[in-house]
Amino acid sequence: MPTIWNDSLELECVSVLPEMQNVATFCFRGPDDVSFEFQPGQFLTLELPWPGGVLYRTFTISSSPSRPRSLTITVKAQPSSIGARWMIDHLKPGMHIRAKGPTGSFTSSMFPAKKHLFISAGSGITPMMSMVTNMYDIGKDIDVVFVNCAKRPSEIIFRERLEHMASRVEGIDLKWVVEEKDRFKPWTGYLGMFNQLMLGLMAPDYLEREVFCCGPEPFMQAVRDALAGLGYDMDRYHQESFQAPTAGPIEIEDDVVLDDDALSEVEFTVSGVTAKCTETDTLLTVAKNAGLNIPSGCTFGVCGTCKVKKNHGEVHMVHNGGITDEDIEAGYVLACCSHPKGHVSLEV
Repeated sequence: MPTIWNDSLELECVSVLPEMQNVATFCFRGPDDVSFEFQPGQFLTLELPWPGGVLYRTFTISSSPSRPRSLTITVKAQPSSIGARWMIDHLKPGMHIRAKGPTGSFTSSMFPAKKHLFISAGSGITPMMSMVTNMYDIGKDIDVVFVNCAKRPSEIIFRERLEHMASRVEGIDLKWVVEEKDRFKPWTGYLGMFNQLMLGLMAPDYLEREVFCCGPEPFMQAVRDALAGLGYDMDRYHQESFQAPTAGPIEIEDDVVLDDDALSEVEFTVSGVTAKCTETDTLLTVAKNAGLNIPSGCTFGVCGTCKVKKNHGEVHMVHNGGITDEDIEAGYVLACCSHPKGHVSLEV
């Protein structure tokens, strides 16, 4: 039996496939005969070299667990990108990096259904690619309407590979939506912004389908509004986002009051450091101010990179799904969104 990869083992970049301008797929393998186990749609947090330290960035796995001998990550460098830009410009075959994970609950494996509706925009297509490839490889009872929205046809990531799969099996129904045409190619698909009318034409039986959505927050908000307005059961709607939630008041339980003037203390047992702070400081901020490094990715409780073991003490944690109930019961907290109350001891 092959060894199962874990995050103590480095990944080796074995190939780089340019998808289009500012988009590339990186293929990784582990040492010797290591095999990768994960759920389609999950993600990794990569440790990227950076002047003065390590840069942690979270990326969805775009390959399928049905092909376990390698693992791919597809990244798109936006104008403000740092990690993705570094990878596209500098990460080459033969280089080694470390990664944490896999993790995440945005996966069709956790929500089995007879019919699926995948709706994505831009690089939000990556978890959908992993899930539909897994369905294709298993080759049984596929029924998915796959919607992807892009600026123009030439910017649809994975278009050729998805069309190849759809041409080989029944049950993969591709629907492309673009905002504008490419100048020298005719376009016969949907043109404009995704809306309720398009949804009804693409998937008339959408009420019977489990919906997975990934893309920029304004796009996902439009999808949520469209579905809710048509009477869809939103308990069957699932989304993934590594962007900060829309600004708004933090919901705090009635019996929890965080006080700027209330002093707390965080003890980092492994490092032998104890730091004073207030209740409104996060554990991640306290660690950084004390000169300690807790790996972190999203910084708002989604990716789970900053999960640490709490030995004792009380914290108030407001997260966005980046930690499981089992981890919480075992004493783990997310440093980026946990506030100390009194004396807290961490295994850091």
